Amino acid sequence: MPLVPPPRPVASPAADIPPTSVLTANQPEWSVGELAGALKRTLEDAFGHVRLRGEISGYRGQHGSGHAYFSLKDGQARIDAVVWKGVFGRLRQKPQEGLEVVATGRITTFAGKSSYQIVVESLEPAGLGAWMALLEERKKQLAAEGLFAPEHKRAIPYLPRVVGVVTSPTGAVIRDILHRLEDRFPRPVLVWPVRVQGDGAAEEVAAAIRGFNALGPNSAIPRPDVLIVARGGGSIEDLWAFNEECVVRAAFESGIPLISAVGHETDTTLIDYVSDRRAPTPTGAAEMAVPVRADLVATVADLSARAVGSIGRRVERDRSDLRALARALPSADALLAAKRQRLDLAEARLAPALAAGASRHRARLQLLLDRMARRSPDVALANARARLARIDHRPLTALRNDVQRKGEALSQLGRRLVVARDASLERARALQARRADRLVALSNRLTQAGLRGVERRRDRLEGLAHLLGSLSYRAVLERGYVLVRDAAGLPVRHAAKAVTASRLSLQFADGTVNAVPDGTSDPSVSTKPARRTARSQQTSDGASGKRNAPNATAPTRQGSLFDA
Repeated sequence: MPLVPPPRPVASPAADIPPTSVLTANQPEWSVGELAGALKRTLEDAFGHVRLRGEISGYRGQHGSGHAYFSLKDGQARIDAVVWKGVFGRLRQKPQEGLEVVATGRITTFAGKSSYQIVVESLEPAGLGAWMALLEERKKQLAAEGLFAPEHKRAIPYLPRVVGVVTSPTGAVIRDILHRLEDRFPRPVLVWPVRVQGDGAAEEVAAAIRGFNALGPNSAIPRPDVLIVARGGGSIEDLWAFNEECVVRAAFESGIPLISAVGHETDTTLIDYVSDRRAPTPTGAAEMAVPVRADLVATVADLSARAVGSIGRRVERDRSDLRALARALPSADALLAAKRQRLDLAEARLAPALAAGASRHRARLQLLLDRMARRSPDVALANARARLARIDHRPLTALRNDVQRKGEALSQLGRRLVVARDASLERARALQARRADRLVALSNRLTQAGLRGVERRRDRLEGLAHLLGSLSYRAVLERGYVLVRDAAGLPVRHAAKAVTASRLSLQFADGTVNAVPDGTSDPSVSTKPARRTARSQQTSDGASGKRNAPNATAPTRQGSLFDA
């Protein structure tokens, strides 16, 4: 019911105007519950049943009670929505984040939050929302460029020296990350404070990623070995900054391995596809960044103990093997006795062998001296000089004659090539002239054939046009006939069928007229189709005078179009 306050008492014109305090005191007093109830009844009476179209936002599944809560939004506004547990099971279309739907329900208020909402009774899909459509289009574009390819993923350092975090400095996310790092393995943490939603958030996140990568190895601020980009959960518009192209490209260009921890486990943004690792929560990102120190110390201690024990066992085993080999080896005298005997025998044979070798080399040297005396080098040199003197200038003359002969042969070959070239050019010109003449003849023939073909087709088209005009039923209609069709558009050829038809369509030469038969037929008129020519019909019309006059007693009948 409308919210109307009780009527105020009307003062007489002669009475004095009361002060503001008196007017305020006369107004009725409402309790908060009464006002909330009146507002609720007014809103439910005015909007008892509505159909609302919008995009689902903030849906996180059913609540523990079985109810479902989300929002419906468009470009101008948003409204809270609730689906009760009993209605949720009967919905054919379950709510989905980003889905554009048409919701049917009633508008009511929730006094606990002083807000209004729609109680959904049915949902119908209306297509993907604008946010999801834009997200899918941008995802396909970046994937086509190769930004999400697995070969670009890098391994996260096992134990980073410095951890960089890009997030809001005031939220619970940074505290969760710091606490988890402190519990697992304390490491220096550099926090780059940014806004994680709203205008300018995407540019700040991209600038933070590029800023960490711009740090050099010798800068005052140490360069992180791993980056964590984190944010808490939210709706798709809350997380939209991490779907912006500038953030995705900054993450792809990052030289530092990057872990994305945006939203809850069910939330997915484009930075998750381009990052080297995706964490379901910010706490999970901290667990991926560093190992557990206690486990690492225990593992190192265990490995150290195993190494010491292994080395001790190896030394003991090698000592035992050495003792066994030492016992198996023979003594030094037994090993050197045979060698000493072989050395004594070789020493005894050495002096005679040296004397015999010297004698052989002395005899060979004497033989070489005798051969040199018989064939002195001076004599061979004198013979060579005599042969050179006899040859004198013969090689130069032979070379000059050979060059002259080859020059003459080359000149003769050049003259032959010139003659052959002229003959080839002449043949080519003659062949080109013949081909040009043939091409001109073929072009003329083609032109004449095309003109003859066009003329034949024009004559045939004119003949078909005349034939169509003579065979068309419209020419018959021009002579005064009528084409009768039933309600289905089929021709009616018999009067009996026309009488039983529910509706008739009469097509004249200049238009169509609809008619409804009265169900009776004149027995004096024969139902047999009459064959009349146009000339006899004109004669009949001339003899009877006014055939279609109102006082005519004899009914006239139109001949059948299909019997004409």
